[in-house]
Amino acid sequence: MIKSNTLNSANAPLSFQEMIFRLSQFWAGQGCVVALPYDVEVGAGTMSPETFFRVLGPQPWRVAYVQPSRRPADGRYGENPNRLLKHTQMQVILKPPPASVQDMYLESLEAIGIEVRHHDIRFEEDNWEAPTLGAWGIGWQVVLDGLEVSQFTYFQQSGGFDLEPISVELTYGLERITAFLQNVEDVYHIRWNESVTYGDMRRAEELELSVYDFEAADPETSRKVLDLYEGEAVRLLGEYRKSKIADRKKSDREVLQSDTMGSSSNALSVVGESSSNVEPRVSNLGPLDRFPLRKVYDLTLKCSHLFNILDARGAISVTERVALIARVRKLACAVAAIYVERQAAQEVTA
Repeated sequence: MIKSNTLNSANAPLSFQEMIFRLSQFWAGQGCVVALPYDVEVGAGTMSPETFFRVLGPQPWRVAYVQPSRRPADGRYGENPNRLLKHTQMQVILKPPPASVQDMYLESLEAIGIEVRHHDIRFEEDNWEAPTLGAWGIGWQVVLDGLEVSQFTYFQQSGGFDLEPISVELTYGLERITAFLQNVEDVYHIRWNESVTYGDMRRAEELELSVYDFEAADPETSRKVLDLYEGEAVRLLGEYRKSKIADRKKSDREVLQSDTMGSSSNALSVVGESSSNVEPRVSNLGPLDRFPLRKVYDLTLKCSHLFNILDARGAISVTERVALIARVRKLACAVAAIYVERQAAQEVTA
């Protein structure tokens, strides 16, 4: 149960939306881009492209964003006071991790009115894994007076790639923290703002999503749609491979033609221009640069969500579950490989 708390005397208990504002402002002050929630169903903030893609490669990155996260198996028809199908996370990624990251996290709690010195805050080992993303990390759950409120993870791998540098992820369970701040035991009694409750905003949605995921979703239709999304992703990945082969052949031909022509030192003088007056050639993006990688990732996320619905519906066996996870992971790893390849190409041409 949620315990009573000691709040900063200068602040009344924050509303749900005010807590989001405060955390966003705090992390913006630490150099984070405050990004928007991703508009595809995800099971966790980790699955947003702002995390999945950005933790790959060497480029530094700091971002904070709110992400509604759907976990069909956690649905309780809007009747459970502490369990939600669709909950809200604040996701923070710091790459590379600052040495003072734990202190920064504790400062963020102070920013939302929790006086750290008055509470029992523990970091309990809780390593993280996302099999469908080919991702895992070493981390801790943050327990505030006996209540788990955050996850603290050093990412080691994503999309099947070892990360260098690693990134640190901080994930806040916004409903739990707000309930703690407001000293309420039912999440639906949280004040969203001064006149609207969390129940006003979300109880009907929780009921309807639960009815669909547990009762109304047709397993055969869900399988077919998953197959369609997967098939489209595979088709696009195949087109990328074809374009890559064609691009390589074109480059080889251009090299051969250049070698055949020999030195072109006097070529410009033939047309009466010096090299200093030549306009740089501006070409359109090639087929590899224009490849809709993020759309393939969207399709991968759709597959992951449909898998979660089938799992919640009890429509897949243990063996099939393992096979479906492997299918989604294969797509995620293929997407990550193309992203890493693009980054490497950009470094070469930079």
